[in-house]
Amino acid sequence: MTAEAASEEVFDRFTTEWIDRDNVEFYRGLLRSELLVNRCGDCTKWFQPPWPTCPNCWSSNVTPTAVSGKGVVHTFTVAPRAEHALAVVSLAEQDDLRATGLVVGVAPADVDIGMAVELDWLDRRGNPVPAFKPA
Repeated sequence: MTAEAASEEVFDRFTTEWIDRDNVEFYRGLLRSELLVNRCGDCTKWFQPPWPTCPNCWSSNVTPTAVSGKGVVHTFTVAPRAEHALAVVSLAEQDDLRATGLVVGVAPADVDIGMAVELDWLDRRGNPVPAFKPA
């Protein structure tokens, strides 16, 4: 499969998302059940959202790289009658690196700040979506 064909599949599968040259690899990763975050090849900092240059050192040596998905709940919210908490997770790769997703496999009332979590996947309209479950 060529890169163009893969891009077509990304656009076909994620019809409601704003996809551009800076974030297409993120969505390509989702199709492989990989959570990709840009990492600078020069200063090694991870950063989001996807951007063509590193915000730390301004290098264009940037590569979307899979993260482990391990981390702790930094903060969260629960909507009334919600089945899951929506959390911001501090990822293990870097102190200030965060990802957002639903916390599954536990009642919303049992989610706590500092809770250890790991990457899990949900299916939304036939597409893999990152979520987190207790570690």
